[in-house]
Amino acid sequence: MPIAADAVRSDLLCGVGPDGRWRGWFDVRVDADALRTIGLHPEQASAVVNGSSPPGWWHAEAERRARR
Repeated sequence: MPIAADAVRSDLLCGVGPDGRWRGWFDVRVDADALRTIGLHPEQASAVVNGSSPPGWWHAEAERRARR
């Protein structure tokens, strides 16, 4: 693994959601300096959506092809 195991922390939280059903949430955190080893750094801008979503048929066709 390119990032040391002690630089990564993961937690699991379980509880009852607003609809009364049990839910689980994962939280994964990586030390900012550890990201530099794979070419990332804390000063980089976050990813943002820069266009509209593809049409619904596009997603449906991708799912059909994935099943083939």
